[in-house]
Amino acid sequence: MDKAEAMEALLLREDRDGVAMLTLNRPLQFNALSADLLAQLLSAIEAIGADPSVRVVVIGGAGRAFCAGHDLREMRGNPDLEFQRSLFRLCSRVMRALVELPQPVIARVHGIATAAGCQLVASSDLAIAADDARFAVSGINLGLFCGTPSVALARNVPRKKAFEMLVTGDFIDAPTALAQGLVNRIVPAAELDAAVEAMARSIAAKSPAAIAGGKRLFYRQVEMGLEAAYQLASESMACSMMDEATLQGIDAFVNRRSAK
Repeated sequence: MDKAEAMEALLLREDRDGVAMLTLNRPLQFNALSADLLAQLLSAIEAIGADPSVRVVVIGGAGRAFCAGHDLREMRGNPDLEFQRSLFRLCSRVMRALVELPQPVIARVHGIATAAGCQLVASSDLAIAADDARFAVSGINLGLFCGTPSVALARNVPRKKAFEMLVTGDFIDAPTALAQGLVNRIVPAAELDAAVEAMARSIAAKSPAAIAGGKRLFYRQVEMGLEAAYQLASESMACSMMDEATLQGIDAFVNRRSAK
């Protein structure tokens, strides 16, 4: 990290009306994920998880790109094995923390999302991209298979499409990312903020307990067999029907009035 960068926060956080906006703030490096940035991101995620005032999290990038992956200069400057192990363990903790976070996470994607940046998109619960955004897991072009990004990528897009991206390193455009399920929506770049805000507001208006419980259930059941998944989901819904807030919501719907 140079002196100018050290004077600035690597991660910015802005909270407004229940939405926490996290901005990767290394614009000159296309928001490459240095060890320090990853540590700050993990700390922010853990703090948000314990903050009931936050209903939704948005992750974006400053400058011209969402995220260009790991900081290759930093990686080459630390050639010992233990540094590399520590770096990838930290990155994996960040990606798991996003999935384990009670609040839904929306990736706000513009410019490029490559390697671990593409992994960050895949690890978010939802993603909205500008229509000129591009995505790649391009480590293979440098002789490095993107192993950790493959974990999240293969859980988002069809297996053969994921493997094609991993072994060719080729970019895909935003419409292709949408068709393959890597992002939820694409919008003109000028409308990106408005689209992200609209989705965040829609989620923030829902029951936080139902959202948190639903997110936890969703990720547990997708890794299960069919019978076990239905057992878990059935138990979850039965227990939800014992919750007073759920009952109030149902009563409001039945009686055609607004739920609190």
